[in-house]
Amino acid sequence: MDNGPRSGLAAVSTALLAMSRRLEVRDVLRTIVVSARELLDARYAALGVPDDHGGFAQFVVDGISEDQWRRIGPLPRQHGILAAMLHREGAERLSDVRNDPRFEGWPAAHPEMSDFLGRPIRDGEETLGALFLANKRVPGGFTEEDEELLGLLAQHAAIALTNARLYERSRELTISEERSRLAHELHDAVAQKLFSLRLTAQAAAALVDRDPARAKEELHEVAALAAEAADELRAAVTELRPAGLDEDGLVPTLRGQVRVLDRAHTAHVTFTCDGIRALPASQEEALLRVAQEALHNALRHADADRVEVVLARRGPGAVLTVADNGRGFDPRAVRAAGRHLGLVSMRDRAGGVGGRLTVHSAPGKGTTIEMEVPGG
Repeated sequence: MDNGPRSGLAAVSTALLAMSRRLEVRDVLRTIVVSARELLDARYAALGVPDDHGGFAQFVVDGISEDQWRRIGPLPRQHGILAAMLHREGAERLSDVRNDPRFEGWPAAHPEMSDFLGRPIRDGEETLGALFLANKRVPGGFTEEDEELLGLLAQHAAIALTNARLYERSRELTISEERSRLAHELHDAVAQKLFSLRLTAQAAAALVDRDPARAKEELHEVAALAAEAADELRAAVTELRPAGLDEDGLVPTLRGQVRVLDRAHTAHVTFTCDGIRALPASQEEALLRVAQEALHNALRHADADRVEVVLARRGPGAVLTVADNGRGFDPRAVRAAGRHLGLVSMRDRAGGVGGRLTVHSAPGKGTTIEMEVPGG
């Protein structure tokens, strides 16, 4: 597995640091599985997080291709060896899992597995998951040293998973607060527009007989106010709609939101994607939020009739570009005046995931927002 104690210790240290640095649960799960398979020199690794209904809420594998995983079929149930790992205290090491009386077989597309090592990931009395390894690459199967190393990984995995859960709960609370704020803004904005609409309509009605020309102008104003109120509603509904980021990923989520905005606004809004690979969850969320903020600025403040959103691969990471042909602005003057149009928030989001945000704009020249993230 390594070239001596020093390189082995370095590998373990690297794996433990990688776990501790992840904030998203799915990233932590993936890091645990990959680290365990590499450190213990196994061909296959998996981690199952149980649900309360006899199945698994999440099941992450490494060593199996995506195509093979799809052909294997639905997530496994809690039975046989998998169930045993969830309900025992320590590790289980088998020379051939197929000879164990608890073994109940596997789907046709499942790879053949023999030597097996597994143990639960526990936080006190709570079982957070179970970690499984199969088919040691060198002859002889898994060793007692492998079992001890897996125990060390499981302890740190429990800490990393607990921290990730706390982070996600905190983020959900923040999202809930943000939705409440948006709902409040929606109420205020639309109520104000409807109040103006009612007053203008009353004025038009009073002018119909004695000043038809003025009445016509007031009715044009009614139409304009109604259109603005409709825009406020569409924009708010788009922002309040839960993003499908966790389920669908960045590209489908961003494509869907651009499609909605293109239908909701007179401006032509397009989305282009070029060679994007999966990014860490925190970077995908930051890219989505910056795209939403930049689109909001372009469609609500820039008076643009064309907005282009491009997501492209750049090295191991990605670059997001939102460009409009609107009125533009002087970024220095905006910064000096304190009217940052969300630029501070966008820069904070980019910096928070190790990325970089640049803004190119000038009066009458449109605006281009570019955000680059490093990948992972």
